[in-house]
Amino acid sequence: MKRTLLIARREYAAYAMTVGFWLSLLAFPLFAVLGGALPVLMRTSEPVRAVAIVEDGPAAQGLASAIRESLQRDADRQAERAREAAEKAQKAGAPPQAGVGNGAMAALSRPRLRLVPTPAEITSTTGEAQVQAVRAALSEDKPKGERLDAVVFLTREDGRPGARVWTARATDDTVEDFVRDSMKSANRQAVFGAEGIDASVVEQTERFRPEVTAYSPKAAEGGQVSLRDRLPVFIGLGGGFLLWSLIITGASILLNSVMEEKSNKILEVLLSSASATEILAGKVLGVALLTLTVLLAWGGIGAAGLLSTVPDVAYEIGQVLLHGGLIGWFVAFMVGGYLMYAVLFAAIGSFCETPRDAQTLMGPIMMILVIPMITMQMAIRTPDAPLVTILSLVP
Repeated sequence: MKRTLLIARREYAAYAMTVGFWLSLLAFPLFAVLGGALPVLMRTSEPVRAVAIVEDGPAAQGLASAIRESLQRDADRQAERAREAAEKAQKAGAPPQAGVGNGAMAALSRPRLRLVPTPAEITSTTGEAQVQAVRAALSEDKPKGERLDAVVFLTREDGRPGARVWTARATDDTVEDFVRDSMKSANRQAVFGAEGIDASVVEQTERFRPEVTAYSPKAAEGGQVSLRDRLPVFIGLGGGFLLWSLIITGASILLNSVMEEKSNKILEVLLSSASATEILAGKVLGVALLTLTVLLAWGGIGAAGLLSTVPDVAYEIGQVLLHGGLIGWFVAFMVGGYLMYAVLFAAIGSFCETPRDAQTLMGPIMMILVIPMITMQMAIRTPDAPLVTILSLVP
């Protein structure tokens, strides 16, 4: 037992005393925060597209106003979503943020495009000359303040609204999708108007957003589904991904350690002082302590972040973890999963002579390890599915 602990201490110190270990330890929470803020950052950095509108022909009169109305509805809808998100965050216990929070809400409610006056070179020409004027307005040679992102020609053929959309980038379909939705709305209003239905009634119908409340007999608070009832799903998904990451990291360290010591003849020296069982147990225990250090560090950082930003949610998460012994199952499956894969990877390391040999065997094992990531998505909606139930019995 003493030799096992000595080997475990050596294995732990060999990695814990390196700078790379602590950098990787802090990198995961940093990237997790960046991943959560990535949608807001992408929306903030996304430019507001400058769009010019041309009503092509007398039949297209009035379609430009439909675009403007649709743009205003879209802005109102985005502002309403941002307001609801802010209210939900405050109900969850998040303090009102005057700096970053307001900036994020403003970014989410910012319109995707803005209408600008159409250049005279486009409106005063037709045919090929008009096409050349459009190309010039969208060209990168144009000064940035005068350059357009899209030019939209609104048409009406056989009483049906349509459009020709010129964009500066062939892969950018934002304006195309927006114009298509706007034309659908304009056609809907025209059809209803022809049947004698007032346009304001149509607009109110499009703006209507029903209030839907979810209930379940398994809900904690009087049947109404709340955040408390949805938290186990998110905790299970996050915990599963965390366990998967820790097991992959720990088992890979064990594989490289065994293979390196075998190739450098260090394993032969160890075998002269300890048995193979003691060496394997010491290595598994040492890497397990290393994995536990990572888990405690990540858990401490996450708990501190939740307590400082959304204390109510942190309290609910604590209640969920303590309810039904969930945290005990978490620890049990972590230990079982780690031991299963650690011994497997250690066996591969002892079997292989070079990293090339290990790579040939890692392919099938990695395919097996990907299965939990796929089934976790299925478990969100149907946790009682037979496949999910069977796989949940395997650590």
